[in-house]
Amino acid sequence: MTMPTIVLASASPRRKQLLEMLHLPVMVSPANVQEIPLPGELPAAYVQRLARDKARAVPGALVLGADTTVVVDDGILEKPVNDDDALRMLRLLQGRSHTVMTGICLVADGKEFPAIDRTQVTFRACTDKMLRDYVATGEPLDKAGGYGIQGWGAALVEKIDGDFFSVMGLPVRLVLKLLAEAGYEYRFAEGPGETRVERRKT
Repeated sequence: MTMPTIVLASASPRRKQLLEMLHLPVMVSPANVQEIPLPGELPAAYVQRLARDKARAVPGALVLGADTTVVVDDGILEKPVNDDDALRMLRLLQGRSHTVMTGICLVADGKEFPAIDRTQVTFRACTDKMLRDYVATGEPLDKAGGYGIQGWGAALVEKIDGDFFSVMGLPVRLVLKLLAEAGYEYRFAEGPGETRVERRKT
């Protein structure tokens, strides 16, 4: 039995790309969820709450919500509101390490399967001109922390300790883990066009 289409409760083209990379059936239905931390809310609780709220907000047999944020000095860096904000974030991150947190939540037939991933990213020391030039590309504006590791932002990174895909916005290994917990087995197909995920018989 093949799995139903995954409804991705996110407008992120990168998350859709990662699901399609695994040949998972996916459709995009962005959730309208306000992304503002609650008073005193810790970063891990924040990304997990948003992932859950997004998954709950969209109908479907299989709905995947996700949220990614950058954490430095215990502070949350969301998407910059403008170029000046992006430059502020990049100056804060350059030459040091920070944590990228991605929370995901799979709602399968009404049952919730949450997970969270943490990855350490270290920026190399960059000149202010380099940071300004990067902001001028326009890439930072829709990225948590003001950079995209899969794009020009890779030039700012010295090393990562953890899951590269999580920094992109979706830890695919955890998506497959949650699908397995929900009863969907990922299998490599023998040829093109064949299903790669099947529901386990119960």
